[in-house]
Amino acid sequence: MIQPYTFFQKALPLCLGLLMTVPALAQDSKLLARANTMADKLEPKVIEWRRDFHQYPELGNRETKTAEKIADHLRKLGIEVQTGVAHTGVVGILKGGKPGPVVALRADIDGLPVTERTDVPFASKERSTYNGQEVGVMHACGHDTHIAMLMGAAEVLAGMKKDLKGTVKFIFQPAEEGSPVGEEGGAALMVKEGVLDKGPKPEVIFGLHINSQTEVGTIKYTPGGTMASADIFRIKVKGKQSHGAYPWSGIDPIVVSAQIINGLQTIISRQTQLPEGAAVITVGSIHGGVRNNIIPEEVLMEGTIRALDVDMQKKLHEKLKLTATKIAEASGAAAEVEIIPQTPVTYNDPALTERMLPTLHTVAGRDKVVLAKAVTGAEDFAFYQEKIPGLFLFVGGMSKGKKPEEVAPHHTPDFFIDESGLTLGVKTLTSLTLNYMEGKGKR
Repeated sequence: MIQPYTFFQKALPLCLGLLMTVPALAQDSKLLARANTMADKLEPKVIEWRRDFHQYPELGNRETKTAEKIADHLRKLGIEVQTGVAHTGVVGILKGGKPGPVVALRADIDGLPVTERTDVPFASKERSTYNGQEVGVMHACGHDTHIAMLMGAAEVLAGMKKDLKGTVKFIFQPAEEGSPVGEEGGAALMVKEGVLDKGPKPEVIFGLHINSQTEVGTIKYTPGGTMASADIFRIKVKGKQSHGAYPWSGIDPIVVSAQIINGLQTIISRQTQLPEGAAVITVGSIHGGVRNNIIPEEVLMEGTIRALDVDMQKKLHEKLKLTATKIAEASGAAAEVEIIPQTPVTYNDPALTERMLPTLHTVAGRDKVVLAKAVTGAEDFAFYQEKIPGLFLFVGGMSKGKKPEEVAPHHTPDFFIDESGLTLGVKTLTSLTLNYMEGKGKR
């Protein structure tokens, strides 16, 4: 039995420690409440910024006017600004009034070669050239909302600079959708140019993506692999040209290519352990021949490989090469296979995800934070996550009462975002930053 004096002697330091934390916890709550109030008041400005970026989109590595607007906004907030990063990227550095960790927040800023078909008054009428072809330009993936939300978060955090326990690094990244042919760009180039190494080095990075088929007010998250790797493959099948009336006198690369395409699908359906994670091999283009009665000498096909696991990704590469070369060889043809790595797996650090989950519950409400399945789309946010722990989330942009099948998906001319969901994005970015700096959820 514990003696009363001994019990109180041991418990007193613990009780005093708990009492001392009460003022700190109250101060933290006031800071978050203040940030949320500021975000609510900023909503009209965030929407205005979004509409301006939407009306005047720019393609990857060409976002000069977009970058100027971002940099001007950050400078007005007293944030240190770096421009020309990875061509047109902008980096802002906000040093808080108190010591603490460095947190990075990222938004992508490029539009797509899509001609807009919506009837909103701020619809894009912009035209540009993409890989030598004249195209319409549209923010058909919501990057305009990402810019506006991060600009809003920058204004909120700058407004409480003296209370910040650390430094915030705002990364406005170009060319997430890919660079023009022959150019480097995107997150890979930003990392290569030292965005995570030069200046204050962030411990973690947070990013989010609007989703046109997720209801406003909702946050979706996935621990581990949340978006797939994306690699390009090219297969050149070499045969022997002959007259179409006498196929036995040649080696038909078109027939061989058809066999290879069927063979590639069996890699997924018969050779891949799909319970471990989704995987996709898609042939997106095939070219060969110039005339109906001539069997050509060669055929070129191109496609994409997607995986949610690094080991599976490597296996798919190996099996694709083996399948294509051996099927061609069996027919007397030859297959040259080239695989071009494009984007790694977008991997949400499980420990960081668990640590920040209470923050998401607080900002959106527990019932509005949804554990989602991974998707086979790709995101170059993955390049940051290869270097430091990162968390990438989805926030809702679909009007309440709508069903996902009723609204236009991303990368389409009718893509539409309900702007009432933007404030949640601002609050999410600021809350994740403040709570991480405060050490919330640390185990």
